[in-house]
Amino acid sequence: MNMKNLDTNKIAFIMCVNNERAYEEAVCYINNLEVPKNMQVEIIKMEGAASMCSGYNEAMNKSDAKYKVYMHQDVYIVNKYFIYDIVKVFENDEIGMLGMVGSTEYPPEGVMWYGKRCGNMYACSINEAGIPKIDVAIDGEYMEVEAIDGFMMVTSIDIPWREDIFTGWDFYDISKSREIIRYGKKVVVPYQSKPWCIHNDGIVSMDNYFRNRELFANDYMQEAPL
Repeated sequence: MNMKNLDTNKIAFIMCVNNERAYEEAVCYINNLEVPKNMQVEIIKMEGAASMCSGYNEAMNKSDAKYKVYMHQDVYIVNKYFIYDIVKVFENDEIGMLGMVGSTEYPPEGVMWYGKRCGNMYACSINEAGIPKIDVAIDGEYMEVEAIDGFMMVTSIDIPWREDIFTGWDFYDISKSREIIRYGKKVVVPYQSKPWCIHNDGIVSMDNYFRNRELFANDYMQEAPL
């Protein structure tokens, strides 16, 4: 495992991109964020990635930023103090990763949508627009979870994405959550009085989803939950 020295004054925003217009809009929101003094921001655009895990691994190895924001190209950060807020959460060095929405229980059959969730977001898809129903309220600055939704995943440590197992665009998020927990760090969702992000995901493709679910089950489903 590559545990290179990471720059605590740098944050990287990482996206796998196949839609230039969506990417450019996401970058506009990033460029409007308030940046703490002495903090450097970099944006890493991954084009032509074979899978989400391989694209994210390549970007991870390119950057020495301590804070890495792995996000979909169609996610727009509307909390101008986003960087301040995530750095504050990571002041607790027991936390290795945070997300905007997460499963408070180990997701049944590895499918996050089937379990109880906490967090907040603005959703915009073919089925709904607005703030989706969230099952569990967060009492405090954050809540520890079993897994987070992959539309945004923010890390403070570099642990490889499992491209050896997941060669497509599914289960990179819950497997990464399990890897962080295996390493001994916590995965959390911060309290958001208003959503920090918009996820404009349109039509969701389910190609190869259930094949990847089987791969996840083979490697992770025998583990005990938190």
